[in-house]
Amino acid sequence: MWYSSGMSEHDGKRGETPRVALIGHGYWGKNLARNLHELGLLAVICDSHPETREAVAALYPGVALDASLDATLARDEIDGVVIATPAESHFALAEKAIAAGKDVFVEKPLALHAAQGRRLVAQAEEAGRILMVGHLMEYHPGIQRLSQLVAGGELGQLQYIYSNRLNWGKVRREENILWSFAPHDIALILRLLGELPTEVSAHGAGYLQPDIADVTVTNLAFRSGVRAHIFVSWLHPYKEQRLVVVGDRKVATFDDTANDGKLKLYPHSIEWVDRVPFARKADAEVVPFDDTEPLRLECQAFSEAIVTRTPPITDGASGVRVLEVLERCQVALESGMSPKVAAVAEDGAEDGDAPRVHASAVVDPEAQIGARTRIWHFSHVMKGARLGMDCVLGQNVHVGPGVGIGNRVKIQNNVSVYAGVELEDDVFCGPSMVFTNVRNPRAHVERKDAFESTLVQRGATLGAASVIRCGVTVGTFSLVGAGAVVTKDVPAHAVVVGNPAKQTGWACRCGEVLPMPFPAAVGSRADCARCETTYLRVKDGERGIEPVEVAA
Repeated sequence: MWYSSGMSEHDGKRGETPRVALIGHGYWGKNLARNLHELGLLAVICDSHPETREAVAALYPGVALDASLDATLARDEIDGVVIATPAESHFALAEKAIAAGKDVFVEKPLALHAAQGRRLVAQAEEAGRILMVGHLMEYHPGIQRLSQLVAGGELGQLQYIYSNRLNWGKVRREENILWSFAPHDIALILRLLGELPTEVSAHGAGYLQPDIADVTVTNLAFRSGVRAHIFVSWLHPYKEQRLVVVGDRKVATFDDTANDGKLKLYPHSIEWVDRVPFARKADAEVVPFDDTEPLRLECQAFSEAIVTRTPPITDGASGVRVLEVLERCQVALESGMSPKVAAVAEDGAEDGDAPRVHASAVVDPEAQIGARTRIWHFSHVMKGARLGMDCVLGQNVHVGPGVGIGNRVKIQNNVSVYAGVELEDDVFCGPSMVFTNVRNPRAHVERKDAFESTLVQRGATLGAASVIRCGVTVGTFSLVGAGAVVTKDVPAHAVVVGNPAKQTGWACRCGEVLPMPFPAAVGSRADCARCETTYLRVKDGERGIEPVEVAA
């Protein structure tokens, strides 16, 4: 099975209790802290919020407290790091922790892109470090017992699996329901079947936030003939976590919300009489299993992996496989493509990476288009243009010759990106925003030799109908308001609005405006209300004060 993996021997502390640091004492971090402390593993809690550290000090008086990740990673006595921060920060924090020589347990998902996950796996292998993913349900004693029944043939030949993971909240703003709930179910299905799907499809809708799906239904097809269906929602009136595994001999159900009899076997059968099928029902058999808290078992698995240098069952490679399936589901969800278009090859090679270009769009032969980039109705990409991976070009988008566009860039409808403009990774261009490339155009005067360069740096957002005059640089993670007219450089993280655009504040990398007036004194701090990142104003510049991230 492709789930087994090896690791080179490392100088572990066999026989000793590892010392572990927890990064983030928030919604889920509190549960991790409790279990790590009860197991005698918790040595440090790192959290950027003073009020959180004050509360933690009362709960765990013997545990050290840090305000920054750098301070925690600098501690030589720390063997492992548990990351329980928002999903968008997982990759960067895990990468930094591995580079510091720590074993890493990162909550699901491992990252937000499979390529990032593969990079973490390679980094951990090269450094000889443990990399573990928090797919909690794989440590549930009931699921482990179910896996034994499936492997032992108790259910017979598997036919299909379906799962429901439903609740009222917790609604996310940084990730949709597919990425928030479905990783657990995908991980379980891959574990039970021991193979990747050959076809996926996903459908859903956003009812609270138009661009963030609140409900999704995912279908997976496997080479073995098994099919699986996953229904997830945070708009369900009550909590339901149910997994049904149908074999040709028996049916197994796992209901994690049931008080008793969570795991049951049904020896139902279908009998054919005169070529007519009759369903025969039988009484359910309750399957007992140990009632140890799954999170405790997960924390123990991390501790054992640190000591023995043996990868846990939810190692980095298993996390990458889940990301690969999630990415294909996301493509299908966004584009409404057929299952075969958004496919995942059985051997792990991605079979849906080719760019997708609508029949009405035109891409010149010498243009370079990255994997999984989507180009929609009536758009035109000219020769010499270079588009990265996972970009989305909406309707009626024009990309001029020689334009460079990074990865994961989104360009909304009716935008023209002229020659001389460069967009770095993760840039967002709102509907009908405008770039220029000449300061003094005349219809009757040729001025192609007067084109000026415009650079939009990583993560910047250009609001709808905004205008970016040529020759400026729009800084990283800055936020240009709708209708703003930018005539000079925009600092990193700046919020600018108006005509001409003027700075009114600072934005977090997640897009939230920081609760800090502008201007403000050097040394002022602000915490993002959404992702809880802390920023510090550390430098007076020509145009104001630049915020610098100090803690995750």
